[in-house]
Amino acid sequence: MKKLSFYCFTLILLASCNSTKHVAEDQHMLTQNYIYVDSVRNKSSDLQKYILQKPNPRLLDLPLGLYFHNFGNHDKAKTPSEWAKQNPRSYNFIKNIFSEKQSIAYANSFIGLNNWFLSYQGPVIISDKKVENTANNLWAFYKTQGYFKSKVESKINRYNDKKATVEYHITKGKPTILDTIKLKIESTVLDSIYKKASSPSLLKTGNQYNDKTFRNEASRVVKLFRNNGVYHFTESALGFYVDSTRADYKTNVDFIISGSRLVEKSGNYVSTPFKVFKIKNVNVITDYSFTKKGEPLLDSISYNGINFLAHHKIKYNPKYLSQSIFLKPTEIYKDTLRNLTRNHLKSLKNFKSTNIKFSSVANSDNELNMDVFLSPIEKYTLGLETELTHSNIREIGTSAKFSITNRNAFRGAELLKLSFLGSYFNSTNGPGWEIGVDASLEIPRFVAPFGLSKLVPKEMSPRTLFSVGSSFQKNIGLDRQTFTFLSDYRWQFNSKKTIQLEIFNTQYIQNLNVSSYFRIYSSEYTNLKTVASIHPTQTLPENKPENSTAIIKFMNSVSTDTNFKASNPEEYNTTLNILNRYNIITSDFLVPTLAYSFTYNSQVNFNDNNFSFFKIRVANSGNILGLISNTINANGKKTFASIPLAQYFKTDIEYKQFWDVGANSVFGFRTFLGAIIPYDNSDIPFTKSYFAGGSNDIRAWQTYELGPGATNSGLEFNVGSFKFLTSAEYRFPVFSKLKGALFLDAGNIWDISRSEFVNTDAKFNRLSSLKDIAIGSGIGARLDFSFLILRFDVGFKTYEPYLSGKKWFKNYNFTDAVYNIGINYPF
Repeated sequence: MKKLSFYCFTLILLASCNSTKHVAEDQHMLTQNYIYVDSVRNKSSDLQKYILQKPNPRLLDLPLGLYFHNFGNHDKAKTPSEWAKQNPRSYNFIKNIFSEKQSIAYANSFIGLNNWFLSYQGPVIISDKKVENTANNLWAFYKTQGYFKSKVESKINRYNDKKATVEYHITKGKPTILDTIKLKIESTVLDSIYKKASSPSLLKTGNQYNDKTFRNEASRVVKLFRNNGVYHFTESALGFYVDSTRADYKTNVDFIISGSRLVEKSGNYVSTPFKVFKIKNVNVITDYSFTKKGEPLLDSISYNGINFLAHHKIKYNPKYLSQSIFLKPTEIYKDTLRNLTRNHLKSLKNFKSTNIKFSSVANSDNELNMDVFLSPIEKYTLGLETELTHSNIREIGTSAKFSITNRNAFRGAELLKLSFLGSYFNSTNGPGWEIGVDASLEIPRFVAPFGLSKLVPKEMSPRTLFSVGSSFQKNIGLDRQTFTFLSDYRWQFNSKKTIQLEIFNTQYIQNLNVSSYFRIYSSEYTNLKTVASIHPTQTLPENKPENSTAIIKFMNSVSTDTNFKASNPEEYNTTLNILNRYNIITSDFLVPTLAYSFTYNSQVNFNDNNFSFFKIRVANSGNILGLISNTINANGKKTFASIPLAQYFKTDIEYKQFWDVGANSVFGFRTFLGAIIPYDNSDIPFTKSYFAGGSNDIRAWQTYELGPGATNSGLEFNVGSFKFLTSAEYRFPVFSKLKGALFLDAGNIWDISRSEFVNTDAKFNRLSSLKDIAIGSGIGARLDFSFLILRFDVGFKTYEPYLSGKKWFKNYNFTDAVYNIGINYPF
């Protein structure tokens, strides 16, 4: 690995010596831009976007894309015939041995390789014109901030090695302050609406001039009028008049709102006063398509004043579809209700497109017809998802999910979905597989008794989900089989906040291969062998599934041997710990969960890199059934229908923040805090416990490898009941679709169950346990294909809390690093 790194470094070094290979003698390659604002260097991303020429992207301060480009040659042949002239011996050699077809293919391979090198960005050549235009852009930007007398000077530093840097020196000057603000509304109708509005103007005397404030004020006024029925009102009716010539750096503002618009009539434009419009007719075409345009509408139903129409038969129940129409006849037009109608109809997931059109009513100057054109998606659709999987538990494998969806299953825009899933892979215990089936029904409204469905208004897009499913695993742990039933209520409080309520989220977990416990958890058997080697009377059977009962008998005998406890307390406690873990992991569980989740996400769209995310989930398992049942099993655990009942409170809190730092780079931060507190002598199911490590966790450790606390148990699967995780990652472009990343992960898991069997070093003891936080750092590469991201991260163990001596950088090397392969970003 060290030799490979040395060779890579040498290759890059040799390439860097010739980074100006394709730069002509009279040209210079841009290597850096410097911006100085009032003599102080400014690295703000707000200014970077106005620079028209930027240096080649760099990774670890090296322009790798440029180095690849320089491997190519612009003068090499572009066609096989040209390549044959430049390389006659090679071309004829292949031609004589094989055929001319093979020689052409041979030539095309070299041409393609050369073109591939040249496809990477070449050197950015300094352009005097672009430097001048950049200076003009910066001047224009500061003018929008109120610095009307700012100055921008540019300077190009050309060096003898064909490289150059550019400096932009900005002198802002004094900002212009808003003085007297006068508002003139040329319509009594508009004036009445404006005076009744509670929202104050954004333009205030004494504030610094800013173009953005004026744009926001214009947007506020347009929204105000259009949400009060003035359908035809636009920004063209607004005028801001600013005097920027005053010598005292102040300006008066005249804000004029026109009272009319120009309408073309018989070839002439006529001034028409703004009026408040009402909705007269609402028509919903439920099976619209462009190919049916002009065809007669053969079916119609009127419900609550809304006309539902179809070219054939109306397949949607008007009672439910009308709940997505928020503009009703006789009501005043509002933009917000128009947008709410469109978004609500889209959220039904039943229509390819939703088009809403308004037209004037004949012989009326203040009424509108509203036509809603809905293009349905095919009733039945098939889905197929495939994925390659890899982890420290599962070696390379594949999984697939096949689904069939029935839209509008019961004429209320419901989604009925049946899914089949399967996976196959190689694990440390040999080939393994999993199969499962799931049926779900999503209803676009609340389904609840006692009028509870009215608690959440339909404007919040309430959803009800019922789901039932089962899965079966083979050679994954103890060959677990699960049965799940879920009823889930979700609604959108606003565009950023989502609330979810899980009712009767019940899961039955059954282990089918308990006899293989010590074969799978071989480290437990190894520890028992140590105990058996010093026990005077007990003998440990061979580690075979058929000896499982005998091994359990061995542990029970040791745990009741008071003489052995007195003479060998450490080995005695080891046996008790193994027996306790065995009882927890091999136990079947019934997990009836009630949960509440709140999510805040300020991301506007997929391309938004400046946003925050917060989610909290509070859950309880077994509370209601625990009150009903009084049955206790042999291990002292409460059961329901003879199945051990999982009883715990669980809280998960996650926060993420992302910043766009310019040059297509993003800095992200993530932190997670979770805790599980069991009660009524219950154990925590293995599947509900926390683990640390993995490609989406602390990447310097493999899944289940780290923790709990300062322990280094050597067990195959380490879990805890308390978890802290935080990560910071810097993502940046390298070249083409390749992106790089530098990351730092920190965290661990601990035990807070107060179990007597847990090692002291694994317990969380207030702030003193923070010293047990493990730290990993590393680098990553990502291939961004837009629809998915292939990720490769290398995590190095930076701080290992379980080491007895040196904890920092002891195993910080490629040999002990963890290599993670993942799909999409880790957070």
